[in-house]
Amino acid sequence: MAKVDIKMPDDFLEKLAHLASDEDGMAERVLNAGAEVVEARVRSNLAGVIGRGTKVESRSTGQLLSALGTSGVKLDRQGNHNVKVGFAESRRDGDSNAKIANILEYGRHGQPAKPFLKPAKSASKSAAIEAMKRKLEEEVQSK
Repeated sequence: MAKVDIKMPDDFLEKLAHLASDEDGMAERVLNAGAEVVEARVRSNLAGVIGRGTKVESRSTGQLLSALGTSGVKLDRQGNHNVKVGFAESRRDGDSNAKIANILEYGRHGQPAKPFLKPAKSASKSAAIEAMKRKLEEEVQSK
């Protein structure tokens, strides 16, 4: 039976060990970099559709736009890191921000759809991936 002995440079092994020790923090920073890109695109699209194309003057209070944000990075059951861009749920009138966003996105009887989430997802996907790649490379270089 053949035997192979591979020797790695010590500095490379130390760098790998250091990267592994900060895996959770690095994943959080990389995901947040991508989430920033997506949130900015959603915010831009949402601001563009609020009050547009209405038959009566808009009654927008600005609550939906101000409720838009990014969650913290969380670990799911499979050990994957996740971050979500969405809406906080507190409104002064008792309605749900998710409901209002859903009505804007898909419309309802007498109110045409004004999609802002799906176009933001499509438009920001590659930019978010690139931002996360840059952040990951930056993290690896700094270690």
